[in-house]
Amino acid sequence: MNFNPKGPIVVFDNLRSVQNVASLYRTMDCLGIFTACLVGTTPPPYDRYGRPRKDFIKISLGAENTVQTHYFETAQELLKALRAHGYEVVSIEQSDRSIDYKSYAPSENIALVLGAEVEGVSQEFLQASTTILELPQRGEKESLNVSVAGAIVLYRLFDI
Repeated sequence: MNFNPKGPIVVFDNLRSVQNVASLYRTMDCLGIFTACLVGTTPPPYDRYGRPRKDFIKISLGAENTVQTHYFETAQELLKALRAHGYEVVSIEQSDRSIDYKSYAPSENIALVLGAEVEGVSQEFLQASTTILELPQRGEKESLNVSVAGAIVLYRLFDI
């Protein structure tokens, strides 16, 4: 694998929804973030034969062509690569270590981790995170959809 990233990275930690991943690719393209790392079961923009997934491209609207996709089987495999390239791992998750996302100023070499729709960010990524960001909430629900939460944080951190 030719993994030589520059600038911010968005990490998809075992997401299961094609719609969420494709929506986030579109958000990434809008912000000029062009490196995505898919881990585990996260659905890629192309099927196993290298053909574009119709359900993905219907939502990403071409962002699958501008965002570079790198696949890693495990969190450990990706974390090793991120460390080798000097990346800071930052997760979006509710945790006793989390801080308000509005108080964080990103470095240029940030890998922002988004967790699975139900389980959230895996323990491997949480333990490796130097910072964990949380979106404050007032309602009764405890979380936002991952594509919505990701878009909010990405726009806050990389507003153009």
